[in-house]
Amino acid sequence: MTGKGRELADMMERRKVDILCVQETRWKGSKARCIGAGFKLFYYGVDSKRNVVGVVLKMEFVRNVLEVKRVSDRVMSLKLEIEGVMLNVVSGYAPQVGCELEKKEKFWSELDEVMESIPTGERVVIGADFNGHVGEGNTGDEEVMGKFGVKERNLEGQMVVDFAKRMDMAVVNTYFQKREEHRVTYKSGGRRTQVDYILCRRGNLKEISDCKVVVGESVARQHRMVVCRMTLLVCKMKRSKIEIEKKTKWWKLKKEECCEEFRQKLRQALGGQVVLPDDWETTAEVIRETGRKVLGVSSGRRKEDKETWWWNEEVQDSIQRKRLAKRKWDMDRTEENKQEYKELQRRVKREVSKAKQKAYDELHTRLDTREGEKDLYRLARQRDRDGKDVQQVIVIKDRDGRVLTSEESVQRRWKEYFEELMNEENEREKRVEGVNSVEQKVDKIRKEEVRKALMRMKSGKAVGPDDIPVEVWKCLGEAAVEFLTSLFNRVLECEKMPEEWRRSVLVPIFKNKGDVQSCSNYRGIKLMSHTMKLWERVVEARLRKVVKVCEQQYGFMPRKSTTDFALRILMEKYRDGQRELHCVFVDLEKAYDRVPREELWYCMWKSGVYQSGAGHVCESREQVEENLERWRFALERRGMKVSRSKTEYMCVNEREGSGTVRLQGEEVKKQDLAPTHAAKSTKTWLNDHGVGVLDWPANSPDLNPVENLWGIVKRKMRNKRPKNADELKATVKETWASIPPQQCHKLITSMPCRIEAVIKAKGAPTKY
Repeated sequence: MTGKGRELADMMERRKVDILCVQETRWKGSKARCIGAGFKLFYYGVDSKRNVVGVVLKMEFVRNVLEVKRVSDRVMSLKLEIEGVMLNVVSGYAPQVGCELEKKEKFWSELDEVMESIPTGERVVIGADFNGHVGEGNTGDEEVMGKFGVKERNLEGQMVVDFAKRMDMAVVNTYFQKREEHRVTYKSGGRRTQVDYILCRRGNLKEISDCKVVVGESVARQHRMVVCRMTLLVCKMKRSKIEIEKKTKWWKLKKEECCEEFRQKLRQALGGQVVLPDDWETTAEVIRETGRKVLGVSSGRRKEDKETWWWNEEVQDSIQRKRLAKRKWDMDRTEENKQEYKELQRRVKREVSKAKQKAYDELHTRLDTREGEKDLYRLARQRDRDGKDVQQVIVIKDRDGRVLTSEESVQRRWKEYFEELMNEENEREKRVEGVNSVEQKVDKIRKEEVRKALMRMKSGKAVGPDDIPVEVWKCLGEAAVEFLTSLFNRVLECEKMPEEWRRSVLVPIFKNKGDVQSCSNYRGIKLMSHTMKLWERVVEARLRKVVKVCEQQYGFMPRKSTTDFALRILMEKYRDGQRELHCVFVDLEKAYDRVPREELWYCMWKSGVYQSGAGHVCESREQVEENLERWRFALERRGMKVSRSKTEYMCVNEREGSGTVRLQGEEVKKQDLAPTHAAKSTKTWLNDHGVGVLDWPANSPDLNPVENLWGIVKRKMRNKRPKNADELKATVKETWASIPPQQCHKLITSMPCRIEAVIKAKGAPTKY
């Protein structure tokens, strides 16, 4: 796949392919990558660079991805929501004919597991290299395949047919009568076979109108692309088309000539005045209008993929010539045509390498400049963003777990969620003592305060709804300081800020953990007016002068991020003294979303600040438990709640019998600093729950069936998030019970083969 990604994307664009399953990409890792031309590849591979499967999606479908399941380097699946219909795309790569039976059984077991996890009502399309021949004719198998295969069926092909019967699937390739040239998926030397197949549910076969092999493409040397045209029967849903907002190019103010021109044009717009008008509305509108005229607005189109800059006309012409040579060789298999194709293959590799090197040399030259440094960070951010499977989905679940698909219902759910989150307060003890407000004349805001706040504001941040970034005020210099000082003083006197400042854009950003369709797994980020942030900085600076912050406050304090260092030193000291160290890391539930505002005002009046996160270090478990309970009581009296799922306990230099810490009778999650072998812990757990396990089996998947079963349990539980030990225990039991008896039977019957393989590899008998 290396060097072929852009060529593959170009082929998909020409052939109008929206979704493509690929095999043998031989890339390491498990992530996603943009490959150019508006396509994104999701893939899964291991460190050995063997096998590797993937799915390529057109960008317009990327936002429809709900879930990515990477089972192994031979099986992965994607779940998409398209106009209210759930479509599951599975990519598979079966072991070749000469591979061990164990590998083949593992592949089919993984594919069975994926199919069993998909609800019956959802569409499924499998695109896989099954390395088997289902053969011509369909006598006895009419319900799962058509007559139009290639040659005779072999054992691997029979496995494909058996799988289709087991899962009520249909082998799509075989239902459409085509010339043999459009049925053969693999050509090498004199061999012409059919090993790549598309499968779908039998009930959805009517949605596929055509299926054939595409000839004349040169992306893969031996395999050919199988395509099918599928029309989903959906209820048309009205959805807003996503358009990239046209933005004023405020970043141009970094250039002195643009900054000077902006100042002059603004002065002209104000009738030659140097001083800005007093009222906010007039000034803001004049600034926005001048910015659009002087600096211009963005096109609203997506930026070019920075990693495919090298895809120039010379490279495209070479690939076109290679494609024509491949087609010529396919039609007339002469030695001359073969050599011509091989020569063009080598030439394309050289030209791609040369074009890439040239593009990277230009990039390296730019890195010596200030703009080049920003390009590097931009490229790194782009790669990080593109590497994520799901950033945000267009469907979401309601509070009862039902999936909402219409745009109106999704928007209502987000509104409902954030209204509850931002306005709900936990129960707390009401203050008995009253607070008398201090009658004191507040000094007017001075220019020096505004100037300092403006210097501390960072440039290049996303603007709020008012579309006036802090760069504007920095560009205008002293005139801006005078205007802002006057404006802030009027806000202070009238106790009312401009209405435009109150509006903000709330953007939900996925936390990259948990269910992507659950609102609680998103962090709400507000894009607010930069001018209001400037006002907040002025107020904050005044507050810091009158409020005394305790020395133990480390969060959001400058030059105090030393928690990790202090903890490490503490652990080393206790280890040297061979004494136990007990730590509890306390986390508050939605500390910055559910702010007890009355409590905040009270603390401000009392000149105190409450911490939102804390840690406790003690020499005994009992002392930690006592301190934790004291903190819980104090926090919850004031409307803040300790998070039971995120608060953790850790014991350093633990001796036997140290036990655990409890919070209101509930066990606090303990960090295991010395994890045991999976097979050993499984054995212990099974024995504790009435399942007899012999002591003699090795802790190896080759010789211990329990290790294999535990692997199945772990894969099935990958996306489940138990909140406590009891819930974990119940989930494991349920998952264990869901393993089909046939799977256990397969493991037991394959034991002789496994033992033989171990003896053969070892070269001597094993004690087991």
